[in-house]
Amino acid sequence: MALQVTGGVGCCCPRPQPGCGGRRLAQAAAALCRPPRAVASSGTTTTVVEEDEGKVRLGGSSVAVTKLGIGAWSWGDTTYWNDSEWDDRRLREAQDAFDASIDNGMTFFDTAEVYGTALMGAVNSESLLGGFIKERQQKDQIEVAVATKFAALPWRFGRGSVLSALKKSLDRLGLSSVELYQLHWPGIWGNEGYLDGLADAYEQGLVKAVGVSNYNEKRLRDAHARLKKRGVPLAANQVNYSLIYRTPELNGVKAACDELGITLIAYSPIAQGVLTGKYTPEKPPTGPRANTYTPEFLTKLQPLMNRIKEIGASYGKSPTQVSLNWLTCQGNVVPIPGAKNASQAKEFAGALGWSLTGDEVEELRTLAREIKGIKMPIEES
Repeated sequence: MALQVTGGVGCCCPRPQPGCGGRRLAQAAAALCRPPRAVASSGTTTTVVEEDEGKVRLGGSSVAVTKLGIGAWSWGDTTYWNDSEWDDRRLREAQDAFDASIDNGMTFFDTAEVYGTALMGAVNSESLLGGFIKERQQKDQIEVAVATKFAALPWRFGRGSVLSALKKSLDRLGLSSVELYQLHWPGIWGNEGYLDGLADAYEQGLVKAVGVSNYNEKRLRDAHARLKKRGVPLAANQVNYSLIYRTPELNGVKAACDELGITLIAYSPIAQGVLTGKYTPEKPPTGPRANTYTPEFLTKLQPLMNRIKEIGASYGKSPTQVSLNWLTCQGNVVPIPGAKNASQAKEFAGALGWSLTGDEVEELRTLAREIKGIKMPIEES
């Protein structure tokens, strides 16, 4: 059984104009502007896969997650985030981000075994997330969906390496299973064995769904076909996708995901903070991000940011919320912005429950085309 997506861009309603019914008309129009629904097809019959309230199904799997997830890359990390430091203040802020996410209806969390290492005082993100879940569950009955990833390191061989790494991840998380287990990137070799390892984990009940990450169209199709032979649905492909990095639209990945019924999970959906509007040519980001988002790049970005702010003001939304909503309007996309503190998590929640119009979606895409894209060679391998 294959999963398909009906329709194109999900937000296609004309924007209500002043004097044409006001807020109630705008709300009614937004209700009609929903992303396309997934439908499962087998032979000549087609069955709609119903979405749970506030959730979407990951591909053809049984796993339903919130329409917006939270990325935990920065939790514990000292190589890319947190200015090479990890301390009690940052720990408290990360836990506050977790709690605020839960409180605001976002219960899907994405981590990885390589987020946070023992070097430079870092703490593994999986361990932190597991601790946050355990502490919160002592207070409330909560349902959390966890996704983590296998690192295709050159010295890892065969399907057994996947199961071995997964069991260590489960130990760090303090869980008996996770909702989604993904190959973090294509391996230099051994990819067929890694896919077999995913299928083994699925069959053993250690994971409820499996996925890949940073896979180009050919690799994605090959992975889908190999898992299908085992009767295991490929639920997701996690790739870099944002308004200013639309490579998945250009290299066939988004179209393949829609065709095959694979959910596209969008990491760096606000371009590592650049689409929040807080960075300017005079105040660029610090650390490793400064090498990509230079003052020259940020100068070229300003016309787009100005329009994002104008559109946001008309909805009472921030640039962050507009940028995330733009992604959800593409249909079959689950963004996972990274929340370092509670205020960021609360802001992310404001990206849900409303929709840009089709005209606004295309206007922003047109403006974004004027900005030179950011290369991610891993997706072209």
